[in-house]
Amino acid sequence: MKNSITTRMKKQFCILLLLITISSGKLSAQDSTLRWTTQRAWDWYKKNPWYCGFNYIPAYAINYTAMWDKTSFDATAIDKELALAARSGMNVLRAVLQYAVYEDDPKYFLKTLETFTVLCDKHHIKFVPSLFDDCAFGITHDPKTGKQPDPLPGWYAWAWSPSPGHSMVVDSTTYPRLEKYVKAVIGRFKNDNRILFWDLYNEPTNGGLGSATFPLLRKVVAWARSIDPVQPLTIDVFDRNPRLNEIIFAASDIITFHNYENKDALLKQIRELKKHNRPVMCTEWMNRPWASTVGNNLPVFYEEGVGCMLWGLVNGKTQTDLPWGHRPGDPVSAIWQHDLYRGDFTAYDTAEIASVKRYITLSKERR
Repeated sequence: MKNSITTRMKKQFCILLLLITISSGKLSAQDSTLRWTTQRAWDWYKKNPWYCGFNYIPAYAINYTAMWDKTSFDATAIDKELALAARSGMNVLRAVLQYAVYEDDPKYFLKTLETFTVLCDKHHIKFVPSLFDDCAFGITHDPKTGKQPDPLPGWYAWAWSPSPGHSMVVDSTTYPRLEKYVKAVIGRFKNDNRILFWDLYNEPTNGGLGSATFPLLRKVVAWARSIDPVQPLTIDVFDRNPRLNEIIFAASDIITFHNYENKDALLKQIRELKKHNRPVMCTEWMNRPWASTVGNNLPVFYEEGVGCMLWGLVNGKTQTDLPWGHRPGDPVSAIWQHDLYRGDFTAYDTAEIASVKRYITLSKERR
């Protein structure tokens, strides 16, 4: 009886210790499958400034394969563009990684990712990597390394290349290879303060995949959790799919989202997301024809204390000045959809740059 009581007491003590550990936000390796506590998420948020930045793809790259591939990665061009971003006052960027480049040469990819992270840090810009992406704007649904197609004038993101590609997403036999990628990348930077947070999967289900992405998405979350990085994990809310958002909210330490609507719709979504009682950041916004503009929406982000990353920096081969769905021969709008700068580094609208600088300065004074 005494031994039985002692055993029960030990079990109760272990359970109590685990609850204390979880509530304090300090997770051990064996508890690494758990989402961050609310307290831990807010502790992380309070240590950081207000972030205002951009989604980045170099002007020379027609897709993210071209950005990272050994045949085209251009550190000099990236350095110049990030210097431009720094002069504009911006302090964070988000970029999608490409699994195909990793698979082609893992050592090269990790070395190149380090080179890019060094450049971000040189310009005092935090880096948000996105490991996967389902989006497809043209006829390409599976990436191929090497030289990429030339732009097709008039076609928005003509050669956009998903990561890892739709064929692998729906083929569970490829998952062990994808697991190695996730663990290698996050493992390499798991304690690195140059990484702000991990965006595990950009717009899962997009590009026509639908719920076929769910099995991989759940696996990616589990793989990332097993590494237990010091940075928070997240997946962005980008539509109203309740089944998808159930997975997203359960997986995300902080709440991130995409919004290309006007300021009223933006404010409504922010207030809805704040009900989760976690830090909120917007990882994609700015669609000028839809009234998602710097003048209209940046004040909302600032007043609500929500970090934001617009799309994108320098207009280039992706032709994202055009609206979604634009095809050769369609009328060309006088108003750009995305991008802050032309290829020659002149601002599309100098008032936008002035506004970005002003709000970032105000945020520093407010802290």
